[in-house]
Amino acid sequence: MSRLHVELPGLSMKNPIMPASGCFGYGREYARLYDLSCLGAVAVKGTTEAQKDGNPTPRVAETSSGMLNAIGLQNPGVEAVAAEELPWLAAYDTPILVNISGSTMEEYETVARTLSNRSETSAIELNISCPNVKKGGMAFGQDPALAEELTARVKAVSRQPVYVKLSPNVADPAALALAVERGGADGLSLINTLVGMRLDWKTGAPILANGAGGMSGPAVKPVAIRITHNVRQVTNLPIIGMGGISSPEDVIEFIRAGADTVAVGTANFSDPFVCPTLIEQLPAYLDELGASHIHDLQGKGAALL
Repeated sequence: MSRLHVELPGLSMKNPIMPASGCFGYGREYARLYDLSCLGAVAVKGTTEAQKDGNPTPRVAETSSGMLNAIGLQNPGVEAVAAEELPWLAAYDTPILVNISGSTMEEYETVARTLSNRSETSAIELNISCPNVKKGGMAFGQDPALAEELTARVKAVSRQPVYVKLSPNVADPAALALAVERGGADGLSLINTLVGMRLDWKTGAPILANGAGGMSGPAVKPVAIRITHNVRQVTNLPIIGMGGISSPEDVIEFIRAGADTVAVGTANFSDPFVCPTLIEQLPAYLDELGASHIHDLQGKGAALL
């Protein structure tokens, strides 16, 4: 077995590197640059029941150490993803982690049922940062009880393992992790983006048409490391760590904090070859650290303190 191989529920990964949902589309553009089969897995962009055009532009803004986005879950809808995107991506030898979103629990159930029944789907990634229209717009991931119920309902209809993507925009992410574990989550993805804003210094108007957006990139990495570390102290669920990863050192830092594998997001925009480059570079770093396998470096939360 390869020293980079990672075995997670639904995801048999030849290495611990995958592109994060929302930063890789469905892989078509990147497939023109390199063979996607080299990736440990591919997390595709969020899918809703109906087609969504997303938010008005501008919906992306640079920051001094990353970017803000308010894409608004633009996607062709579950039927198009099932019929067109998944079969295309399945031609590559890599597991597919399908990210799903919704505005009601019923929508999540519909999308999960449809996509988990597809042979191409290896696992489901549940985005619980979406606003719940039946609860005044509060995000599912801001209320542990709602998050637990949503996880349980998706688990009940899904034929594939379910990873829940946690928001950092809560007081206690570890409590949220325990809630979705009670709901039956097979694993965790963390973290989603932080909420941020940029203003035009001349006019005072928001740069993004939506006002606020999700901040990602190097600036969020210390937050993501802290949350990964804290969550690892309270659960043994597999963790896909993400937030500001662009170097082998970043990957190893997440593994040491307790992650089992990692997802690379914003860095794909500045360097489209970042994922295969990380895969190529990691073995030399393991050699330098005297590690025979990537998980020899894995931290266990409280043991680090």
